[in-house]
Formats: sequence, structure tokens, C-alpha cells
Amino acid sequence: MMYSSRRKPVLYFKEDRRFLSRKCTVLKLFGLGTVLVLGSLLWLQLSCSGDLGQAVRDGHAPYQPCPVERRAPAIDDLSWGPHKMAVIVPFRERFEELLIFVPYMHSFLNKKKIRHKILIINQVDHFRFNRASLINAGYLESGNDTDYIAMHDVDLLPQNEALDYGFPEEGPFHVASPELHPLYHYKTYVGGILLLTKKHYQMCNGMSNRFWGWGREDDEFFRRLRTAELPKGINTAWRKRDQKRIAAQKQEQFKIDPEGGLTNLHYKVESRQELTISGAPCIVISTSLECDLSQTPWCQLS
Repeated sequence: MMYSSRRKPVLYFKEDRRFLSRKCTVLKLFGLGTVLVLGSLLWLQLSCSGDLGQAVRDGHAPYQPCPVERRAPAIDDLSWGPHKMAVIVPFRERFEELLIFVPYMHSFLNKKKIRHKILIINQVDHFRFNRASLINAGYLESGNDTDYIAMHDVDLLPQNEALDYGFPEEGPFHVASPELHPLYHYKTYVGGILLLTKKHYQMCNGMSNRFWGWGREDDEFFRRLRTAELPKGINTAWRKRDQKRIAAQKQEQFKIDPEGGLTNLHYKVESRQELTISGAPCIVISTSLECDLSQTPWCQLS
């Protein structure tokens, strides 16, 4: 189901392999210089906002407020409307992208007068990355002050102000449509960025916790949306990811998980840090997931 009349998504895919072609041009050199300058500015910002990387790892980094004139406004204006979004970002060790994502999204949503808070769900255990379980944890940790969520990958940024992150009244809305994604073009794809109300997420029992490593969790979630009879409004950057399929995982990845989700999620919050990045607020929730080796032995690499 398309809502194209009021939502016109255009995504910026931060990594572009074409940039690194053999032919070196003046434009590319200028771009590289710009990146270096921005990197220096970000480093200077960290000197006043604290070392984000260390804060995420152990929660003990010193924090110094930035001068007022350098801070992005941390706005939660009730006049913007009754709804508030929790931007849930499943995360592990991608600090350079996080430094761009948080201030960009905070500014973008403020311009559109979208009340929001950004939750970085940082996986700190020794198991393989589990995007779905981190989103489940983010939902449970999002608090009673939000009524809808954005399941948002850290490497996707909206570049079109016509794109609407507003309350998805008509049902779950997929921002990163198959028509725009560089790799995934099948019509049932719902990964990348998905908006839905917390009520609808609860109706689906969240996402399955069986998907360790990258891939397939969003396909299983599409089947949950369909089972719950929720309308879906369909309308990343490439990187090497942990897509290994170990032992029975090859067969299990295509099965529907009728009971798993919010009801059987086991995790521990190791720390909860309120940080600012270039003046933009976010909450980093360092999370240890638990794995039942008798059920999903592929949670760890052999």
C-alpha cells in the first residue's frame, strides 16, 4: 500500500563505492579534503561533549557541556502535537556514522517539528549482532512518553524535507522503499527505516530474537505484519556484514517464529548514558543480550 501523495522519500546512502574509483579527480580530492576538515571539527566537538566512543564502551567518560552558542537546540515542544517518536538505532562499534547520524537526525526532525528522542541500543555482549533483539530492547526501554517508533539503521539519512516522519496513523510505513535501496528490491522488504505505532509493534509481539548475524529478521517481521493484518505503506549503504549461516541456521532462517519476540527477549542494561553530539541529545543504552544455545547455537561463531 503506497502513501506517495504525502510522503516522498529520498535517501542518502552514505557509502558510495563509485567514489573510490581508480581515476582520481579534482572533485574527489576536494571531497576528501572536506571529509578531513569535518573530521577535525568533530574531534574538536568531542573535546567539549566527551569522548563518545569511550562513553559507549564503559560509561565513564568525562563530560563537559558545550558552549550555548555551539549547541543544537534540544527541543521537545508540546505545541508540535500530541505524538512523540522514539528513534531506535540498533548499534555496534560504528562510531564514525553515529557522530553524523545523531546531529543530522535531530536537526532534520526539529525542522519538521517532530517530537522525538534518539535511543542508541548498543550491543556490548560477545554474541553475534542481533538487530531484531536490539530493536525489541529499544521498544521496551523507550518509555511512556513516546507513542510510535522508527526502526532506523545508523547509515541511512533522509535528504528530502518532503519526507514525513510523522505519526503513522494509517499503519506501518516503510521509508527505505525497495525502489530506493541499492541492494534490496523485492516488494516485501521492510528493513532500513520503518515507522509504526507502539500499539502495532506490540500487536506483532515485536521481532523474532532468533536472527543472529545480518539478514532475514525483517523478512520474518513482514510476515508478522501480514499476520496481524496491518496495512504496510511501502513507499543502505553497502558494507561487509556477518551473513554467515551456521548449521541449522540455514533452515531455521526461513521459518516463522510464532512465539518469539517481546515475550521471550532476555537482556540486561549495562549502562544508560545521556549524551550530546554536536549539541544533539541522545541516549546510549549499552545492552547485553542473552542467548539460549540449545535454541539458537548460531548466536556465536564457531
